[in-house]
Amino acid sequence: MENQKNNSSLKAIIIVLSILLVGSLIFMYKMSTDNKDVEKKLETTLSEKQKLEIDLKEKIASYDAAIADNTSIKGELEAERAKVVDLLTQVQKTKDDNKVAIKQFKDDYRRLKREHDALLAENDKLKGENATLTTQRDSTRTALGESKRYNDTLVNQNENLSKTVEKAQKLQILNLHTQPFKERSSGKLIQTDKARRVDKIQISFTIAANEVAPAGNRTYYVQIIDSKNNVIGDKATEVFGDQTLTYSFITNAIFQNKTITVNELVAGKDFAKGLYTVNIFDKGTLVANTTFTLR
Repeated sequence: MENQKNNSSLKAIIIVLSILLVGSLIFMYKMSTDNKDVEKKLETTLSEKQKLEIDLKEKIASYDAAIADNTSIKGELEAERAKVVDLLTQVQKTKDDNKVAIKQFKDDYRRLKREHDALLAENDKLKGENATLTTQRDSTRTALGESKRYNDTLVNQNENLSKTVEKAQKLQILNLHTQPFKERSSGKLIQTDKARRVDKIQISFTIAANEVAPAGNRTYYVQIIDSKNNVIGDKATEVFGDQTLTYSFITNAIFQNKTITVNELVAGKDFAKGLYTVNIFDKGTLVANTTFTLR
């Protein structure tokens, strides 16, 4: 009789424990399912405004990375970044249910995205060109010690001056190129990089559009330095404050707030072989430079 009671009690305990175990498993499954449902709802309930904010922040980060490259279009990258930041500020101030405003913001974003893609493509191109120029300078470093020291000085001056320049009104000089020529008796110009044949050097550059800069005449001083660290051309001098600039020639451009291209030809003879440096000055400020080699 005593054994039957013990067996009955044991069975009852087992049944209770089984019920508790099944209940626990059901509760754990429900909690897991509920959590997945919540995560899924969170993923699908992001508003158009929130998605747009995420896209804008990604574009700002992309601009930050490109600006760090410090190419000649850094000013343009900073200007476009400012537009994206301004749009993000407007979006953040707008209510989620303002569908008309959100639609307009999305249109603005698509336009800014096109500008972003175009500028980053140009930035990558300039990085490649800069890498090529760096390789050329490195290959002639030993033979051009004096010229290298002079270029280093100019680079340092440019870096110091660029920190204080008012970029909103400062005109940007882009796409500075040089091309040596041999002029035939007919007047036709033939491209050549042989020093003994060169008698003309073409200098061309672009003045970028700028709506806030005052229109009018712009004077630029072009300085061409040969491989012996001599300034070729007019060899005229101009004083800007405590700085004396020796230049090859002066070029004038009528700026009307739109992009314009400047082309000049410099005549000469007995050009030396080696690396040449071309610097463009706006008064005493270096605004662009490049190099070319005669063999």
